[in-house]
Amino acid sequence: MLKVLILCTGNSCRSVLGEAIINHLAAGRLQAFSAGSRPVGKVNDHALATLARNGLPTKGFSSQSWDEFEGEGIDIAITVCDQAAGEACPVYLNSTVRAHWGLPDPAHASGTEAQIAAAFQATFDALHERVSKMLALPIESLSAKELSNALNAIAADSVGH
Repeated sequence: MLKVLILCTGNSCRSVLGEAIINHLAAGRLQAFSAGSRPVGKVNDHALATLARNGLPTKGFSSQSWDEFEGEGIDIAITVCDQAAGEACPVYLNSTVRAHWGLPDPAHASGTEAQIAAAFQATFDALHERVSKMLALPIESLSAKELSNALNAIAADSVGH
């Protein structure tokens, strides 16, 4: 089973949603984790509410540093926020397949509860679409370069990009 690390700066919204979606859709094929370069220390309540609305588990998530995954044997690292794409990844990820699926941060959404919920749902939907496309790939048989190119192309071709 391939291990996927979803990275973002704060590890409170997008990366957690990505982790949950991958573990839900790819059970037995991929195992996902999430982490951040500067974790905020708490998973966003709106992210958990979005998971619940979509029938996914809401327990067991945490906002943690990417340092927690050193030695974990990560196969694929996907950054999901614009800030993380420009940051240096940890040295232990040097041989890891990397991709960038940048999405706006729903934590910055403002307005009514319904508007904020809609921003989180849009992020969830975009990630769900991208994960579904990833799972349609023969990821286990692609070379690292082919896989990286294919994963990056998913974001480039997505509606939510």
